[in-house]
Amino acid sequence: MAEKIKCLIIGSGPAGYTAAIYASRAGLQPIMYQGGQPGGQLTTTTEVDNFPGYPKGVDGPTMMQDLENQAKRFGTDVRFGLATKVDFTSQPKKVWIDDQTELEADAVIIATGASAKWLGLEGETTFNGLGVSACAVCDGFFYRNQVVAVVGAGDTAAEEASYLANLCTEVHMIVRRNEMRASLIMQERVKNNPKIHIHWNSETEEILGDANGVTGIRIKNRETNATEEIALTGFFVAIGHQPNTSIFKGQLDMDAQEYLITEKGSARTNIPGVFACGDVQDSIYRQAVTAAGSGCMAALDAERWLASNHLH
Repeated sequence: MAEKIKCLIIGSGPAGYTAAIYASRAGLQPIMYQGGQPGGQLTTTTEVDNFPGYPKGVDGPTMMQDLENQAKRFGTDVRFGLATKVDFTSQPKKVWIDDQTELEADAVIIATGASAKWLGLEGETTFNGLGVSACAVCDGFFYRNQVVAVVGAGDTAAEEASYLANLCTEVHMIVRRNEMRASLIMQERVKNNPKIHIHWNSETEEILGDANGVTGIRIKNRETNATEEIALTGFFVAIGHQPNTSIFKGQLDMDAQEYLITEKGSARTNIPGVFACGDVQDSIYRQAVTAAGSGCMAALDAERWLASNHLH
C-alpha cells in the first residue's frame, strides 16, 4: 500500500528546508526526503559568510543542521532516502523512494538542486574548501589580494573571472580551446582587464598543494604539450552545473540545460500541484538566500493550490 501524503518535499538544501518550515507552519504536514546529499551543496562549503543573520559567518553543514532543526520544530517529518521515479500523470502524484517505497502525494515540492560539474582531478576532492571552489560569488572574498585561477570559457567563467579580478591581485583564466563560448561583451570584459591573464589551448593537469591547501596548479598547452606551474591559492571551476532533474524527464518542462521551468513570479511547474524551487530551477543566481526565498514561494503556492482544490 502506498503511503498517502498531503505535501511531499524532495530535496533538503536551503530551498527544501525553507519550504518545509513554511509548509509545516501552514499545517500541510510535510514529509521531506533528503536525497543523496542531505543539506545539498552547502554541506561541501566550509564557510558561509553571505547568508543574512550570521554576523560571524557559519560553516555550511552547521547552517543546514540549523535549518533542519527549525523545520523539525514545526513538525516536518524529515526522512533519509532518494526519489528514484515519479508519475505525475494522475492525482495524487506518485513518487518512489529508493526504487521501492511508493508514496502518493497531493502536492509535491521539488528542491533537488544542481550539482557543480568538475574536471575530475584528484585535487578537486583533496582541496575542496581548502582552495578549490565552484562558486566565486560564494568564496571569492576569502582570496582577497591573492592569486587565483578560473577554469572555463562560458559566460559563468567570464563573470567569475571579472568578479575575482575586483578582489584578487591576479586571475589566471584556463581556456581549453583557442576561443571562448562566452558572449562577446563578456569576452571583451575579460580580455580588457589587466588583472586577467588568459591561457588559451590549456588544461589543468594537476592541482598542487600541502596540508594548508592549494599552493598552485600545473597546466599543459594542448598544442605544444608544454607544461607550466603557476603559484596561486584559489582554484575556481566554472564549467557549469547539472540540475538534478533526470527523474522528471518527459513529465516536467525543462530548458535546454535541463533546469525545470517555473511560471514567472511563482514556483508552479507545467503540472498543477507540482512546484519547484532552488537551484533545480535557477541557473542564474544559485545562492543560498535566493534558494531559501524560492522555497518560501513554493510552500505558499502549494498551500494555496491545496486550498483551492479542497485538499487542505
